[in-house]
Amino acid sequence: MQIDWSQLGPLLAVIHVLGLAAACHAILNTRTSQGAIAWAVSLATMPYLTLIPYLFLGRSKFAGYADARRLRNETLRTRARVPEWDRLVAGGERPADELGVGIIRTMSQLGGMPIVPGNSVRTLVNGEATFAAIFDAIEEARHYVIVQFFIVRADALGDMLKDALIQCVARGVRAFFLYDSIGSFDLPSSYVDALRAGGVVVHPFSTKRHFVNRFQLNFRNHRKIVVVDGERAFVGGHNVGVEYLGAKPPLSPWRDTHIEVRGPAVANIQFAFTEDWYWVTQELPACDPPHVAPRHDDMSCLVMPTGPADRQETCLLFFVEAINAARRRLWITTPYLVPDEAVFSALRLAVLRGVDVRIMIPARRDHYVVFEASTLYAFDAIRAGIRIFRYQPGFLHQKVVLIDDVAAAIGSANLDNRSFRLNFEIMVLTVHRGFASEVEAMLLRDFAESVEIDRSEYRDAHALRKIGMHVARLFAPIL
Repeated sequence: MQIDWSQLGPLLAVIHVLGLAAACHAILNTRTSQGAIAWAVSLATMPYLTLIPYLFLGRSKFAGYADARRLRNETLRTRARVPEWDRLVAGGERPADELGVGIIRTMSQLGGMPIVPGNSVRTLVNGEATFAAIFDAIEEARHYVIVQFFIVRADALGDMLKDALIQCVARGVRAFFLYDSIGSFDLPSSYVDALRAGGVVVHPFSTKRHFVNRFQLNFRNHRKIVVVDGERAFVGGHNVGVEYLGAKPPLSPWRDTHIEVRGPAVANIQFAFTEDWYWVTQELPACDPPHVAPRHDDMSCLVMPTGPADRQETCLLFFVEAINAARRRLWITTPYLVPDEAVFSALRLAVLRGVDVRIMIPARRDHYVVFEASTLYAFDAIRAGIRIFRYQPGFLHQKVVLIDDVAAAIGSANLDNRSFRLNFEIMVLTVHRGFASEVEAMLLRDFAESVEIDRSEYRDAHALRKIGMHVARLFAPIL
């Protein structure tokens, strides 16, 4: 077949014009200068390779969501707030005095929620403990169950969850189920149909309500939330799939952490779900949280829902402030180490002021590009005095931040740009010495099964792998 070069020329010209137009769009709309430069240069010089990826991955602002979520938000937030909580924070009384009034005030302003005393929080280590607790809570539900996950698989664990929710509805309990349409792209329609046939109200979270978001893959709802009767909530790193139970080599045994929260803070966790549900359905779920009396455990919790619709880069600033709060110790576990420059600078400053900064990352890879970029960032961190550990037994997926002896944050956010700017996440900061001690003991067990790495991991790598690491880091704005 002979190529008609006279027709190819105009096509190439159109592609270059589109590339220049997209480059201008990237300069105007990309949140970071690094991302804007990377997209603009690649679109202007290589539009044949980058136009389609930009269509799917280029936007970093979730058009339409910010306006939609503000509708009824003031009413919802009024339900979630108790004036005395704000007075305790503003007055410097317990619980703010443990971590610092300024730190608590800043984080409360960031997340738009107060710190709430009178809670009970316990860690759920790995999948069996997590899902046993979740299924027990669902079985005991009397009024309603809320379920939200990033990944839901139609495997043995997914079927157990489906059956539990259908049984809830059969005994008169309302059930609401929200899953991310991108994270659960392979969830068969038969699974969803079975839930709906059983009376469960099911919706996918999608960015496609507005045309400008039609092709976007960036804006993923990465939250994992289960709420039962407004009294118990579960938040953490687990999704619904047998791999999270450690049943999928070569990543098994899977290392992850969830928490169970009881007390007034559950209403704030439920509010994060309500915002997402309202975006999808334009309706409020029929599950107003009841008044929950403070518990004797008296743990103080600050719920931090974050996402690309926030006026500020809430997740990024949350990590920066958490790092700045540390005076003696800062231990972080994350499956993906691709920090923003602001976070990396805060970590370096923490080292300089004498803080014991440790970051635990996986020894096994689940995503090649992210793993290679993480390895290069780990090398930079070690040179700055940050101690880096690789967890050996299996894949490490938990997201935990331990601050001194007084506070710990656990949730869904990774130490990467995708969590900082592109995903919807949720973290729960618990200010309580007893809980911090529990998290410390958990992490010490993990460190005992980890190997501290040094600069040789990078320096001893062969030349091609080093090139691969540096190429992988170029994609840091979207990893």
